[in-house]
Formats: sequence, C-alpha cells, structure tokens
Amino acid sequence: MKKLNISKKILFWYDNNKRSLPWRKITSQKNKNYYTLVSEFMLQQTQVNSVIPYFENFIKEIPNLKRLSSISDQKLMKLWEGLGYYSRARNLKKTAKKILSNFNGNLPSTKDDLKSLPGIGEYTSSAIMAIAFNKPIIPLDGNVERVLKRVLYLKTKYEISKENLFKKKSFFGTSKRSSDYAQAIMEIGALICKPISPLCYKCPLKKNCISLKKNDFYIKSKNKSNKIKYFEAKIYNSKNKYLLIKNNKFNFLKNLLIFPMDEVKKEKFQSFVGRRLNIKMSNMDMKIFINKKNKTNKIKNGFMLDKNNIHNKILPSFTKKIFDTISKH
Repeated sequence: MKKLNISKKILFWYDNNKRSLPWRKITSQKNKNYYTLVSEFMLQQTQVNSVIPYFENFIKEIPNLKRLSSISDQKLMKLWEGLGYYSRARNLKKTAKKILSNFNGNLPSTKDDLKSLPGIGEYTSSAIMAIAFNKPIIPLDGNVERVLKRVLYLKTKYEISKENLFKKKSFFGTSKRSSDYAQAIMEIGALICKPISPLCYKCPLKKNCISLKKNDFYIKSKNKSNKIKYFEAKIYNSKNKYLLIKNNKFNFLKNLLIFPMDEVKKEKFQSFVGRRLNIKMSNMDMKIFINKKNKTNKIKNGFMLDKNNIHNKILPSFTKKIFDTISKH
C-alpha cells in the first residue's frame, strides 16, 4: 500500500508540473518510438534545455528512421553541430540502419535487442523500454540517483554504489503508467531535488525524505576528478584565412575540424608567454596556449578556412571558442 501511495503522489505531482517537452507530445506509437530514440541519444551527457532546439530542428529535417538512415554525414553533422559528443550522431545513424535491416524498421522492444544497437547501453535501453514501451523499469540516471540518495539518506561508499542504488529503486514501486512514472521520477530530480538548494516544500516525497528530516541535503558522489591536460594550439593565419585540420590525432572530436594542436607537459605549458584559454570537455580540463604563427605551413589533412565562412562549415564548439578568442585579440 505504501508503494502505491508513493507512485500516486509522484504521478499526481507530474501531471500538474511536468515540462512540455517536444518528445513528450501525443503522437502515434511509431513516432513516439522514434522521438524517444532520438531524444535519448541527444540527452546522453547533455542537459534538457540544450537539447530542445536541436531535437526540434532534427525531427523537422529527419522525421523518421528511413530518412535518418540515408541522410548524408555532412547534413547529419551540421544538424548536430554544437551539441557535442559527435559519436552519438554517428551511432544514431548506424542504429537507424540496423533497425531497418535487422528489425523490419521497428524499434526493438527488448533490452537485449536494444543493447545490440550502436550507442545503446544499460541506461539508454532501460529508458527506451520504460518510456516508449511502458515497461515497469525505472532508469537510473543522475536525477533518479539524487532523489534516492536524499530520500533514503544514502551516504557511505557502498550505499551510493550503482549495485546498491539499483536495489534501492524498489522504494518507488511500480505503476501501470510506467512510461509516465519513469519520467516523473526523473522530473522530480531535475526540477525539485536539485543538486544545490532543493525545493523540498514542493516535493511530493517530502514526508518520506530522511534528508529533509535531518536537514542534511549534501550529496555524496563518487569522486570523478577531471584530468587537467595541457595543449599548444598553433594558429596559422594568412589573409584572414586560418589553417584547420581533420582531427585523427586525439580521442576527442574525432574526424572533426580543429586547429593543429599538440599535447605538452605542464612545465612547457607554464613556460609559454601569451594568450591562454581554458575549455572543459567531458572529464577533462583543457589548458590551451594560443600560439600564433607567422608562416603558414602545409599540414596533412589541413586546409585554409576563411574566417567569414566558418558558419558554412561543421565546426565543434571547441574550435569556435578558439576562433572567438583569436578574433578578440
């Protein structure tokens, strides 16, 4: 009975407070499956507000799996430009092709089949199963983890381990509205149980929350320290044109256009005199020295890009930030 009350409280809150998101709009089951697939790929390591305009534009240009499977890589990357983690776009297209060839154009409805698709792991398969197919699964994302840690006051290393959090999900129970229920719990984490200054007075779980009773909302997380790495970006400029290269050197931004760069030791970086730039990428803090070169060298995979044409090229935000820096100085 307790679990039933929890699900009712959460769904009542959701029905009255959920965000209007483009992938949640009422549509056919086939469209819902496609919207869920695309949105879940886009939401991997990216916040909802950042995804919304990309999703809307993507669906407008690529309305179904068939179109996605045949779209040019150039067009696909242009639609994804600025969203980051570009391997997601490549995997999404591969997944569309595989669904058409192996599953008769229908999004698979089992976790094993979903996990056989490029770019789909444990979390994304769980999210698709719950949201698209109304299966009684609660995907364990950062929002759900935070709600669990606070409501159940989980603090120790074991208590916050994935293994234990997976077990503790049973606190939520289940609902016949599994699709809405999974999204509702994630929504509470996103809108109410925020990392800093949670809005406890609005929370449907306030009577169940041990952290609220103890007035201790600190979230203990596994220590994921960002690696600090040092780079020298070589800026070759001639008549308002800049040398860019197709990146086959670094694991980040694979096959995308960047300035010629070398990773350097901290000591060498500290000896540089001139303009520097800090960029955070995934779990890496990048310290970049902007080294303007007088001569333009020929470099393999390189070509000169006119500064006025940068909007016509597919450039990652990383490269645009360096462009902005050198334009201002």
